[in-house]
Amino acid sequence: MSTKKQMLKSTKSATSKRKTPNVWTDEEKAAMREIAKERKAEERMNMDRAAGEKAVLAKIAQMKGSDHALARRIHEIVTTAAPDLMPKTWYGMPAYANKDGTVVCFFQDAAKFKARYATFGFSGAANLDEGAMWPTSYALTKLTDDDEARIAALVKKAVGENA
Repeated sequence: MSTKKQMLKSTKSATSKRKTPNVWTDEEKAAMREIAKERKAEERMNMDRAAGEKAVLAKIAQMKGSDHALARRIHEIVTTAAPDLMPKTWYGMPAYANKDGTVVCFFQDAAKFKARYATFGFSGAANLDEGAMWPTSYALTKLTDDDEARIAALVKKAVGENA
């Protein structure tokens, strides 16, 4: 057997014996399955506001305890502060998209990724740029009146409205 054939054979057997480590957590795999379902559903409903609202409220209804209360209140704040944002689910989370369908902000419940706190975050589509560094997500354990006002102002700024 020629040297070239031997090299190819040894390379083949080495790669076939190599085991790929499990790179994704179960939660990440579940989130990827959710986004695939959401994209299919989104294509079917063609960004129908009522269907998006129903999907977001269904996700919120599945949440327990403080996650449920926080998500419900965030939904009210976002839909009041920026009524043009379209409710939708994004990786299984309540989210709000601009007219192009791009998510601007989202709520991640603590239980989803077994985190210490829920998160309200913004995507790169949000107009929050402030100098060379600015926050894109906020940890939430409860909401005060001041917190709610701050979130409303951030959402308005994210969509380009004067807060």
